Amino acid sequence: MATTHTTGQPETAPFSVLKLLPPLLAVIIGMFMVILDSTVVNVAIPTLVDDFGSTLHTLQWAVTGYTLALSAVIPLAGWMTDKFGSKRVFIATIVMFTIGSLLCALASTPEQLIVFRVLQGLGGGMVAPIGMAMVFRLAPPDKRGAVMGMLGIPILMAPALGPVLSGYFVEYVSWHWIFLINLPIGIAAVLVALRFLPAFESGKPPALDMLGMILGPIAFAMLAFGVSEGGVDWGSARTLTGLIVGVVALLLFIVVELRHRQPLLELRVFRSFPFTQGIILSWILYAALFGSILLFPLMLQQVKGYTPLQTGLILLPQALGSMLFMPIGGRLFDKIGARPIVITGTLFISSALLLMSQITLDRPLYVIMLNLFLLGAGMGLSMMTMNTYILNTAPRHLVGRVTPLTNSAQQVIVSFAVAGLTGYLSNHSAKLMKTYEGPNPLEAAVSSFGDTFLLSAGLAVLGFVLSLFIRKAKPAQHTGEIGKEQTEPGIIVGH
Repeated sequence: MATTHTTGQPETAPFSVLKLLPPLLAVIIGMFMVILDSTVVNVAIPTLVDDFGSTLHTLQWAVTGYTLALSAVIPLAGWMTDKFGSKRVFIATIVMFTIGSLLCALASTPEQLIVFRVLQGLGGGMVAPIGMAMVFRLAPPDKRGAVMGMLGIPILMAPALGPVLSGYFVEYVSWHWIFLINLPIGIAAVLVALRFLPAFESGKPPALDMLGMILGPIAFAMLAFGVSEGGVDWGSARTLTGLIVGVVALLLFIVVELRHRQPLLELRVFRSFPFTQGIILSWILYAALFGSILLFPLMLQQVKGYTPLQTGLILLPQALGSMLFMPIGGRLFDKIGARPIVITGTLFISSALLLMSQITLDRPLYVIMLNLFLLGAGMGLSMMTMNTYILNTAPRHLVGRVTPLTNSAQQVIVSFAVAGLTGYLSNHSAKLMKTYEGPNPLEAAVSSFGDTFLLSAGLAVLGFVLSLFIRKAKPAQHTGEIGKEQTEPGIIVGH
């Protein structure tokens, strides 16, 4: 007689990535759409300036407004998921982003485009933190590294495809399609999410920091406005108004955040000197990198005369450099720590921008593409390494609240850099054109780009100097705490 052996416990099926693939696909599609949209507008800016009959100084707000909107909603991701549930909020943000994309395609004035880009940003800012937190909770602890690594697909692919797709649509179809392409992607993301994303139990949300929600966006938007106007005239009433209102609102925001029990942004973490040192260095690098990234498509189309599609293809080496060197930096970080990697990365970035500051009309294309590859390599080595270093240097009891702070701050810094450098470029170019007496006015234009690249190179060189002094923090010093904290929704943010 055969005997049966029972344990009273159901057998646990072995983990399979295939079972996780459908919900993972929903997150990947959503993140891909948002990151793709962050890169497509840059190549289209010259065309938008011409079609709207506007100026670069005005239309850069289509980029600046978007990044400011991202920074405003990132800290709300955790509270929103606790209040309404992660699946519901994730789908709502995808819907908002898709509607914003449709409205951007229908915009008939620069002001409409800027407002609709802000709506896009309000939706897109929560997609990555909520999506990554859900995937983190779905994956078994011993498989989280491999599963989270799959989310690198949109982070690496979208920046490479964005400029090329944008160039194709702008040149052969219409600029409207850089936004309309989001409609089928957004609908697919919603359908897959509705079908396959599990509904996590929502927690009890903390008291919402309403004053912080109001003061933060006012401070950052007004400071960005002041910096943008300062690129034209630092003594103008518009510049001074923006800076004064921004500084006052920022000081009030800091006071509110330090006194609130559950602040929107955890500013107490700045009491840690290594953390403060690391985040200031990351801000400088973000300003140098993302402020200058907008300059390349402008220069290639306005000065060198390349078409939008050619511009998108020329920009590919930057994405390839980042894709190749980001995993290298990750592996080396575990072995040698952050300092030598960041020093090398900032050296690459500084060298690329300094070389671009010497740009001339007859500069060979392959030299520009090599500079772009060097810039991307420096970005790949520095960005993720600095983010990990910052997380490792944060006080243990605050580590779970660091990522919303760092990601929001980085978006704010990007908006400042874009506003400031484009304002400087527009004003400096106009001045050089007035005084230029040579046979080719494009020489004045290329000189204004060179001077703007030199400005961003100065930031990168400052970053290189500061990287020499960062501490040799142990890569895994907070692993246990991070693992514990990151099971909560809304605190893992990837941008």
